[in-house]
Amino acid sequence: MAKGGFRGMGIPGGMGNMGNLMAQAQKMQRDLEAAQAEVKEYRITGTAGGGQVKLVLGGDHKIYNLEISKDVIDPEDPEMLADLIAAAYNQANEDLEAQTAERMNKVTGGVKMPF
Repeated sequence: MAKGGFRGMGIPGGMGNMGNLMAQAQKMQRDLEAAQAEVKEYRITGTAGGGQVKLVLGGDHKIYNLEISKDVIDPEDPEMLADLIAAAYNQANEDLEAQTAERMNKVTGGVKMPF
């Protein structure tokens, strides 16, 4: 062992730096968990067909409400209704992803995290 401890680790004073780094990592982990819990509570509205189909998508990607105007229910054209529902979902999902990314960037400072 080198005289005076390991250089770079700064022993004995440097262990405080390592402890500080660990504390920062633990805080970021707690902040990420809190942000993820917050995102799960999001409720995003998506619409299609000029508002004739409206759905509410949760941060957990579940549909919490779906409203369909009677005007778009055509027994002869079920594909159109399916397309409108898919479009409303896709719009809400894009908004959810953008809001989720914005919220997570506040925690990570823009650093990409695997979650």
